[in-house]
Amino acid sequence: MRIATLQFAPKLGDVEGNINKANELLKTGKHISLDGQTQGIGIGIDLLRPDILVLPELALTGYNFPSKEAIKPYLEPAGAGPSATWARDTAKRLHCKVCIGYPEIENGTNEAESPKYYNSLLVVDETGAVIHNYRKSFLYFTDETWAAEGSVEQGFRKLAFTRNDPKTESMTTATPDQHEVPTSFGICMDINPYKFEAPYTAYEFATRVLDSGSQLVIVSMAWLTLMSKEDIIALNGKPDMDTFSYWLNRFMPLLEKKVRHAGDIDRHTDSHGASTEAGTKRTVIIFANRAGEEPAADDTKPPARYAGTSAVIAVTQRARLRSRSGSGSRVGGVRDGIDGGEEGEAPVEAKIACWDLLGAGEEGICFADTTAEPKMVFGLRRRGGGGKEEEESSGEDSEGSG
Repeated sequence: MRIATLQFAPKLGDVEGNINKANELLKTGKHISLDGQTQGIGIGIDLLRPDILVLPELALTGYNFPSKEAIKPYLEPAGAGPSATWARDTAKRLHCKVCIGYPEIENGTNEAESPKYYNSLLVVDETGAVIHNYRKSFLYFTDETWAAEGSVEQGFRKLAFTRNDPKTESMTTATPDQHEVPTSFGICMDINPYKFEAPYTAYEFATRVLDSGSQLVIVSMAWLTLMSKEDIIALNGKPDMDTFSYWLNRFMPLLEKKVRHAGDIDRHTDSHGASTEAGTKRTVIIFANRAGEEPAADDTKPPARYAGTSAVIAVTQRARLRSRSGSGSRVGGVRDGIDGGEEGEAPVEAKIACWDLLGAGEEGICFADTTAEPKMVFGLRRRGGGGKEEEESSGEDSEGSG
């Protein structure tokens, strides 16, 4: 599958300007840093030919609205409004699915019923038809000033894709191979503990991903950072690894428990529903974040600043031979396996593959062809802290940039 995200810095309330910027970045593939310097010329979206394009949370309106009154002029009914129009036009032009974050208004069924506002993610297909609308269910402090909670049950859907021909790298038109991909949707705060009150280890979102058998996870984001503008510029196009590591940790159940979904987004399954490639299973995760900064509602406070660092990764699990002890082995403190979930099952090896990882202050396209070799592969390591063990990601192997 070919996956693209657009990481950019929309200006609060400047819908037309943000549309123009998004179109220009998609056309040129340029990577521009927070200080306005061009980091390099990338490949335009037309040549990348993605199967799906994912934009950040509230992509065309900006995020940091302080009240219902402030966001009211930018609200859109589901499937109608500037965000939906842009998504439809882009999807039809690129012949791909488009996911875009937007502020939704749902009018009441009668005049006495007040409308409800939601922080939503609209999904349109290759024809421009709306196929899904997800509403953020775990609200951040800023969301709570204007948005209502959505339903977590709406965070799952099977998306139909036409499989690409790996030999010609073109869409198979003579004998199209349609397959459905179980997909989970989230918006930024959804991957955190509910209201920051639930236990950190509840892993509500990751657990739903695991239980639903999702092979694809789409997370549209406006993830904040505490770094200063100077700190981001000093990274010189590099990602915010603290943020990236935190995102990976929020999906720890996919690394600690054996996944049960059949097949893979790029592979057929056999008659028993098992993957045809030596028991390897992947859960592909798209982190589509924004960059830049927005003014705070209170002039005495610093601006809201965003972490960038958009990425496309996969949690991979592969069956391996048992060690003599019959469980996952440890080498130098690294646990490289998951015990079998049922009697007689062999343990599996869990890794994190990463195809692309943008810088904290970059604007540009994050792209992955999941049939290609990833740029980086991460393992897990355990470190002691406060008398208990804690899992974190650690770079194990690297090829190319990032």
